[in-house]
Amino acid sequence: MSDHSEAPVAPVDAYEPPYYVAVFTTVRTQEQSGYGETNARLEDLVKDIPGYLGMDHAQTPGGLGITVSYFRDADALTQWRTNSEHRAAQKRGQADWYQSYTLHVAKVERSHGFTRAEDPQNPTPG
Repeated sequence: MSDHSEAPVAPVDAYEPPYYVAVFTTVRTQEQSGYGETNARLEDLVKDIPGYLGMDHAQTPGGLGITVSYFRDADALTQWRTNSEHRAAQKRGQADWYQSYTLHVAKVERSHGFTRAEDPQNPTPG
C-alpha cells in the first residue's frame, strides 16, 4: 500500500493455518492526489482489526502493485471489508486512483517459511 523504504525487508510470518489472505493487485492512474495520505490512514486503521496478521507489498517497475493482507479468520476480513473509511477509500480508488485492479480472497490451508541464519563471521548479507 505505501512506500516502506524505511521498514525492514521481511515477509509476513507463516502462521498456523487456517487463516485468510486478500490479494489486491493494481495498476494506478496518473491521478494520485490524496492517495498517500489515505493509504497511510488505512494501514494504521487495519492494524486495529482484531485478527489482522500483517501485510506484504510489492511494486514492479512497470507499475503493477500487489498487496497481500493476512487475517486470522473470515470475521476479521469481513470487519475490514465493511469498515466505513475503507469503503470510502475503495470508492475514491475506483473514481481516481486505479486504472484496474483485482481482488482475490483465499483460505490458507498450508503455510511455511524460511529465514537464513545470520553468519557471525559476516553479519551483513552480500
